[in-house]
Amino acid sequence: MKIALVSCTKLKASYPCTAREMYQESTLFKKAVNFIEQQGYDDWYVLSAKYGLLRQKDLIEPSDLTLNTMKVSERRKWSEMVIKQLEDLQLDITNVDFYAGAKYREYLIPTLTKKGLTCNVPLEGKAIGEQLSYYTTHTR
Repeated sequence: MKIALVSCTKLKASYPCTAREMYQESTLFKKAVNFIEQQGYDDWYVLSAKYGLLRQKDLIEPSDLTLNTMKVSERRKWSEMVIKQLEDLQLDITNVDFYAGAKYREYLIPTLTKKGLTCNVPLEGKAIGEQLSYYTTHTR
């Protein structure tokens, strides 16, 4: 099974809603999801600084928490939580593609790789503007 993980964004809805709806205010999130849904993934999930791994239909409250301001120890603990949440899904995941910043991936990729999963960062090295451009030119 191949999944995609996309990070939460600063722009978000101001009311409780599903994870999929929460980040629709963000052009980057919208374009990433549109792209992901055309790539043949078995499923995709949101990486949230507050909640960890979110399914698209999970109901959540808005939060301003970000991994970008967390200490290393907090990011490690967050990554451990996400790994447990992935395991709790009880899916036969073999490949994980990340559409998320470095701080969201830094401890997840090494741990998932050690567990035998193949991890990719399709847009690695691209600035936000380059990512937006890529999504625009590679989406139907």
